[in-house]
Amino acid sequence: MITASPLPAQQTHAWQRLWRDAIVDPRELLDLLDLGHLAGSMLPARDTGFAMRVPRGFAARMRRGDAADPLLLQVLPQAAELIEAMGYSLDAVGDMDARVAGGVLHKYSGRALLIATGSCAVNCRYCFRRHFPYAEETAAADRWRQAIGYIRADASIAEVILSGGDPLSLSTPKLAELTAALAAIAHIKRLRIHTRLPVVLPERVDAQFLAWLRALPWPIAIVLHANHANEIDDGVADACVRLRDAGATLLNQSVLLRGVNDDVDALADLSARLFDCGVVPYYLHQLDRVAGAAHFAVDDVRARDLVEQLRGRVSGYLVPRLVREIAGERAKTAL
Repeated sequence: MITASPLPAQQTHAWQRLWRDAIVDPRELLDLLDLGHLAGSMLPARDTGFAMRVPRGFAARMRRGDAADPLLLQVLPQAAELIEAMGYSLDAVGDMDARVAGGVLHKYSGRALLIATGSCAVNCRYCFRRHFPYAEETAAADRWRQAIGYIRADASIAEVILSGGDPLSLSTPKLAELTAALAAIAHIKRLRIHTRLPVVLPERVDAQFLAWLRALPWPIAIVLHANHANEIDDGVADACVRLRDAGATLLNQSVLLRGVNDDVDALADLSARLFDCGVVPYYLHQLDRVAGAAHFAVDDVRARDLVEQLRGRVSGYLVPRLVREIAGERAKTAL
């Protein structure tokens, strides 16, 4: 197993204490933002079935007194989530049909995705896995045995993708347990990690985690998820520097969200801020049509127009690829 030098307990577990201190009451979040008087009009009348969770550090980046703050809209439960929309389903991207072993999805040639955990530091209201049955479908169950067994048996798999939930929700020793097992499989050539934690809880990128990252035997791609430049404060920028110094290639994928980033200024600012932090804008996803998220949708005509406007504003390498994931397709569909 890959191990890291021991750290003092207060340093090792600082991010976990911040995790536990997250805001889970929508009214508390609104009160912190001086918006408590709007709770009656902003919050749904009944439970949406998808709990709110927001790290306090992320909430601190929101604008006080602004009910349309782009970070707030990503995490605050809204009445619109209760409206049924045609074409929106519980499994928007065909995850359930792609299951091949416990917590393993195999959609695309040469790559296997592990649902490493169902936990996230933040619950994004547009999440395409907001209805995913994590209790039954987690690769970490049984000490990863089913997942490792499937990958070992298929020599066509050259890349393993850690997803979730958020794989960095797992402790570093738990991640090390997984990668030690993967390191024994000769046909694995690359590891990719999809995570929002360095953005919403940058304290997760601690010394123990970085020691684990440096010791990995493969090229590592870390795909971050930021949708708006206001998400990226100095703490996030510093975490990105440390990830790059540890040898990771950093990419970002965003979701095009109505009211959050559906204007060219927001997209240009996001690309510039990402690149300042050493992160390449990679994908701009059209919204996955998951039940409860239809109010975030931007139509394809508008999406294409925004990307064309962006091409006229920034260098080509700052223009992310506009894509949609379609269930059953062999790759993401360019728009």
